[in-house]
Amino acid sequence: MSEKSKHTAGSILSGEFFLDPKFIRYWPMIIYAAFLAGISIYSGHRVEVKVHEMESMRAEMKELNSQYIDTRSRLMKESARSKVVFRASALGLIESSTPPKIIVKKDE
Repeated sequence: MSEKSKHTAGSILSGEFFLDPKFIRYWPMIIYAAFLAGISIYSGHRVEVKVHEMESMRAEMKELNSQYIDTRSRLMKESARSKVVFRASALGLIESSTPPKIIVKKDE
């Protein structure tokens, strides 16, 4: 290897080439590009966090929906006439043979 290529490889590894006068004029552009890269990385990270939050909320929504369906089903079974009569008889109540009368108040 020539002396020049060793010097170039060494300056690249050590970062000395950034201080070369040819590269100093590009520093504003390099800083701008680094800033945009940082914003892009941050934005991508926030999107990933939101996706995980949405997935956990979706799973929770499915669980709550299943609980709702189960509770509604149990309520329908427990409010059946035969179940109500059975629970009332356990309290010593009996079913009336005459149907209830509806009282309507007429407005004057």
